[in-house]
Amino acid sequence: MSKSYIAVLAVLLVAALLGMAIAEDPGYLLIAWRNVSIETSIWVGFGFLLALCLLILLVRAVIRVINASGRRINPWSQRNLQQRANVVATRGLLEFAEGHWKSALRLLKKSAPHAELPLINYLVAARAAQEMEDYSECDSLLREAYETTPKADVAIAITQAQLQIARGQLEQALATLTRLRKDHPKHLYALKLMSQVYLRLEDWERLLELLPELRKQQVLKAADQDALEYQVHSALLQQAGQRAAPADVNPASLVIAAWEQMPKRMHDDPLVVEAYCLQLRAKGSDVLAEEALRKALQSSYNDRLMNLYGLLQGRDAARQLATAEQWLQSHPNNATLLLAAGRLAQRNSLWGKARDYLEASFASKRDIQTCAELARLLDRMGDSAGAQRTIRDGFEILEDHLPALPLPSSV
Repeated sequence: MSKSYIAVLAVLLVAALLGMAIAEDPGYLLIAWRNVSIETSIWVGFGFLLALCLLILLVRAVIRVINASGRRINPWSQRNLQQRANVVATRGLLEFAEGHWKSALRLLKKSAPHAELPLINYLVAARAAQEMEDYSECDSLLREAYETTPKADVAIAITQAQLQIARGQLEQALATLTRLRKDHPKHLYALKLMSQVYLRLEDWERLLELLPELRKQQVLKAADQDALEYQVHSALLQQAGQRAAPADVNPASLVIAAWEQMPKRMHDDPLVVEAYCLQLRAKGSDVLAEEALRKALQSSYNDRLMNLYGLLQGRDAARQLATAEQWLQSHPNNATLLLAAGRLAQRNSLWGKARDYLEASFASKRDIQTCAELARLLDRMGDSAGAQRTIRDGFEILEDHLPALPLPSSV
């Protein structure tokens, strides 16, 4: 049996029962108000109320249809205003992408009041004003963005900080980011921007405080993080060397403190070790510098460190020379090591040994610095001919770097 057939039977059954109820007892309904009275049966009154409800529903439906049609037809309806604003905003975004800042600014500002997402209009318009170097207009647009969408305060603050950094207004950008991080301390991009501002301000101490959090949150790539840490600690080391320590402490105390503040892994970097020892030497702490260099060279040989090692006056000059000679067993023909050994032999007044080491170094590598050391030593030892010969060799080295120019014929 089909469902429609069952439905028809159900309707007929309900109608039959209703007809029997009306025939048996139609009821009585009286409505009186002042001098007006209405008498009818209950069933007729019920039918009237039902018809009235249906009429109200019909009127409401008609009103909705008329309103919907009006919104579509009326050019000033909110719906049509928003549609036109979205079209203009799209044109403005395209103009911005093509680099037409003036037209982009005009279109985005015009469409913002009725746009579906006015925040986007104001933020992009602010960037267009920034490109035109109209900074007052840029700041005004950012304020309007906040007034229209207060809940987007993070996005607006980030945009403001980026634009301030681009203008070179680093102090203002720092203030903006500080406020942002106070309210949103876990915002990673704000942390990254703050590190960039400190870097440009060369505020190494503040940047040092950010380094652990930058590494913990993995804000930067591992290589970039390492490079930043190297730059910060190197700068702090240099600053420590330039600052004067209190009169009652070791002059190199600030340099030592900066060194100890570094991550231990950086103590194995030859460039960092060289920078540290140069600062110690500038503070008159050759002994500490020699000890640090000896430890680093025993761990891994490096020509730059070895050259500096030969220039230092350690606690024990004889031991320093003996250490260099031990390294010569592993690097017998290394010109830098031979030069350092020659200088250390001179420091021990071993003139013959010094001459041998310097001549061996110059034979291994024709270096002007080695040439000068050897010529000076030979002259003081009374070997004027040898000194003149060495000076001529050194002049030939310099001559190789001179431009090719016409010269008079030799007589």
